[in-house]
Amino acid sequence: MVEIALLGFVVLILLLTLGVPLPYCFGAGLMVMTIIGDATMKGMMVWGFNQLTNPVLLALPLFVFAGTIMSVSGIAGSLLNFVNVFVGRVRGGLGVVASVSCAIIGAISGSGLTGIAAIGPLLIPEMEKKGYPRAYATALVANSSILGLLIPPSVTMIVYGWVTETSILACFLATLGPGLLITFNFAVINLIVSRKFPLVLDEPMEFKAMMKEAGKRTFNAVPALLMPVIILGGIYGGVMTPTEAAAVAVIYALPVGFMIYKGLTWKTFLASGKESATAVGSILIMILFSLMLSQIYVMEDIPQALVEKIFELTTDKTLLLILVNIFLFAIGMIVNDITAIILTAPLLLPLMTAIGVGPVQFAAIIGVNTAMGGVTPPYASILYLGARIGEVKFTEIVKPAMMLILFGYVPVVFLVSLWPDLSEFIPRAFGY
Repeated sequence: MVEIALLGFVVLILLLTLGVPLPYCFGAGLMVMTIIGDATMKGMMVWGFNQLTNPVLLALPLFVFAGTIMSVSGIAGSLLNFVNVFVGRVRGGLGVVASVSCAIIGAISGSGLTGIAAIGPLLIPEMEKKGYPRAYATALVANSSILGLLIPPSVTMIVYGWVTETSILACFLATLGPGLLITFNFAVINLIVSRKFPLVLDEPMEFKAMMKEAGKRTFNAVPALLMPVIILGGIYGGVMTPTEAAAVAVIYALPVGFMIYKGLTWKTFLASGKESATAVGSILIMILFSLMLSQIYVMEDIPQALVEKIFELTTDKTLLLILVNIFLFAIGMIVNDITAIILTAPLLLPLMTAIGVGPVQFAAIIGVNTAMGGVTPPYASILYLGARIGEVKFTEIVKPAMMLILFGYVPVVFLVSLWPDLSEFIPRAFGY
């Protein structure tokens, strides 16, 4: 049965490489194992649907809906204006605004797509007006949007915690340090690169006038800034579960969008609901099939066989971590982050445990790698969306995007793998 399971995996990877829609890829892998092997599709379907009724998964559609509302409600615009008042007169400051704003948006929505959808239409034209090349501006915003997958609460960490039976709060905290470090890296890279651009800076303001403007924008941004405080404070304070916090995010975003920022109308609200339902439907179908496939692998002891085969090659921990990172990065390049986590976490966690890497550190390792895959071709869903929103050719943003990944992201991948405290210090401080 091991050979048949591996054949199913080969069929899966082949179809993914050819660009076949994800549910069909996983369905084909399951069919191979059902027709040639002795896997029972009916039993696996019943098991899979039972898994989808887990209350933890309810947080996923709720956070997606909250993020969609944010992108049209004016919440993102108020946060952008708030951050810009402090660094808008610094050379390269607008690029820093992009990284920080996307990190804040990620802290609210838990999604990588929300940052580019909410910030991109506002910030990319403004950056071009200030002298940034449009392709670079688009690449910076798109790459910064992946911070939404790392700054808690993160949808991907909800899925990882559910699949591996690890504390979701600990998973949230595990990616916080890497996420903040990547934010800092992007800001520094932008300050260096922007020196060669003919930037137009905002007019200097007297200190008194700047403080007055800062106070005005801060007051306007308070409702938006309270959102992450309520969500994260409720989760880490033990008042709410992640699922309850996701529901609160939706409930809070509605009056703020309708009555305070007034960017939300009944028309845009219904459109947001339709968009969220479509996204969540496709995500859950992928989760169902990928979960069934990974469960078959677990039942057939594929993870244990994989551990044994890898240990036959080498037992060096550093080399094994490098190989795992390369594998996760490659998987992230051809499938989305949630699918990659469901598919690989059950396979690789026994190996990680065997070499002394705990599930919390592995949450950060798998999180940063699959997030990076979202902006790395050929999959690069966030990068493709960025090109569409920024109205630039995809080929034009690949070079600046790869530069940001190479110098801003790759070093953090190695740090997360080789320096456990980067991902485990904050969870330990909270008792995990």
